[in-house]
Amino acid sequence: MTTRVFILSSLDQLPLSWHSKPNARSSRHGAAPSRFRKAITVLAVALFLFVTHPVWLGWAGSFLVKTDPLEKAGIVVALAGDGSGSRLLKAVELVEQGYASRVLIPGPPGVYGVRESDLALGFARRKGLNMDILEAFPIEATSTLQELASVDRELQRRGVEKALVVTSDFHTRRARNIYRRHSSGAIQYIFVAVGDPDFDADAWWKTRDGREILVIEYIKTLNSWFE
Repeated sequence: MTTRVFILSSLDQLPLSWHSKPNARSSRHGAAPSRFRKAITVLAVALFLFVTHPVWLGWAGSFLVKTDPLEKAGIVVALAGDGSGSRLLKAVELVEQGYASRVLIPGPPGVYGVRESDLALGFARRKGLNMDILEAFPIEATSTLQELASVDRELQRRGVEKALVVTSDFHTRRARNIYRRHSSGAIQYIFVAVGDPDFDADAWWKTRDGREILVIEYIKTLNSWFE
């Protein structure tokens, strides 16, 4: 009996670390499966994003596109900022289809001191477009918001009540929001999208120009929230 008490008493005096070693070893063994599960989860998420990237990347591109139902109006405005001529060609097409009678071409200062409206008219002549329906409108603007201010005043002066606004598809949501928030409210603006040769909303990530356009447009969209 005395011997048993002595042994138990001696065990109670052993360092605490001796008693905890089995638990620490067990904890290390338990951590390995936990790290493995985390690694598998990360790999599964990465694989899912890779397989589905055409869907969510396509959504990022399509989100920039926002248009209105097409209807007849007093004039078509081909917004500045298009180097390919796509906006002007679409505006002329709308006139030819009977949606309006004239095309207004805002002309902010462009490269080498030449206004965009002058460049657009030169493009129209080379393409053999009907020059009688085209009207240059020189303005001083460096942003969509400043362009809106000039266009809105001019259309009010002319007594226009409804206008079709043609711009690149990736630019429609931002431009439409700016016109909705900052116009006088006296004119109904109907936004019409036209494709851009350098941007495909469903496959923008496949080209350098497409990636650049999307990133810049999102930055400009964020900036427009503070205007």
